[in-house]
Amino acid sequence: MSVLVFVEHIEGVIRKTSLEALQYASEIAKKLGTTTTAVVAGQIEETALQDLGAYDAQKVLYVADARLNELNARACTRILVTAAQKENSQVIVLLHDVNGRAIAPRVAIQLKAGFVAGALDFPDLEKGFVVKKSAFSGKAFAYVNITSPVIIITLSPNTFPIVKAEGTATVEKLQVAFEDKDFAIKVKSVEKITGEVPLADAELVVSGGRGMKGPENWGLIENLAHELGAATACSRPVADSNWRPHHEHVGQTGGTIRPNLYIAAGISGAIQHLAGVSGSKTIVVINKDPEAPFFKAANYGVVGDVMEILPKLTEAVKKFKAAHH
Repeated sequence: MSVLVFVEHIEGVIRKTSLEALQYASEIAKKLGTTTTAVVAGQIEETALQDLGAYDAQKVLYVADARLNELNARACTRILVTAAQKENSQVIVLLHDVNGRAIAPRVAIQLKAGFVAGALDFPDLEKGFVVKKSAFSGKAFAYVNITSPVIIITLSPNTFPIVKAEGTATVEKLQVAFEDKDFAIKVKSVEKITGEVPLADAELVVSGGRGMKGPENWGLIENLAHELGAATACSRPVADSNWRPHHEHVGQTGGTIRPNLYIAAGISGAIQHLAGVSGSKTIVVINKDPEAPFFKAANYGVVGDVMEILPKLTEAVKKFKAAHH
């Protein structure tokens, strides 16, 4: 009967956004009067699994298979279905990221479950099981009432703060009857993302668009990001022009992020881009065009040349840090 949550890790380090999903699941479990069970796949130290108890997991179901060190949607679907049946879970929570979007629909089909992608708030249980999510590229909200016996939710990252407490989770190995087809898709190679902060987990993001004029100027973005401890991102035209790798592309056809601070340098703010960043808590736009549509969505706007403003902003951050150390 426990609420199930799929917890991701990178080379044995639990992702920050997975801890957020775990605590989100725990709040649902408390409202339903039940417990929270984390499901983890791939090789990881048992102490790291036990430590999930500090983030409200009572139990961890662990599949120690080296083939799962690189997440495989088919195999992870098998794992979650097995875990859900073992725990008799009525609610399953995953991240609304590349992996969650690949796994959750497959699990929903197999369990005949209702599915809401990209939840933004805790479910309202007074009116059934009503989940809030964004709609129409972030221009509106939808409230979805799920009436199926099993419910699957993917949670938009950086929606809730993480609070570490005390506690240790019990760890139990989950036996899964894999089939050959579960591993029909093979990972040939993995290109590690360079950068100080993973974009999906970042609370601060500095992003650049065509106004940066070329990849040779990207040091201005990276310097500011370094001083802030932020991740870097870009608009679609930048990725399409191969100025930056595609994993940095945020927008309707790229990644969706919800950082506390999003600085957009030289990005006009087309609706497709806004769809990926409209959930940001604070948006700062730097653009020389005072009519740029992004200014309408911004909390703060700076009209000017990004080539002049970014270095000054970086120096200001350096001075602020020096004065507060």
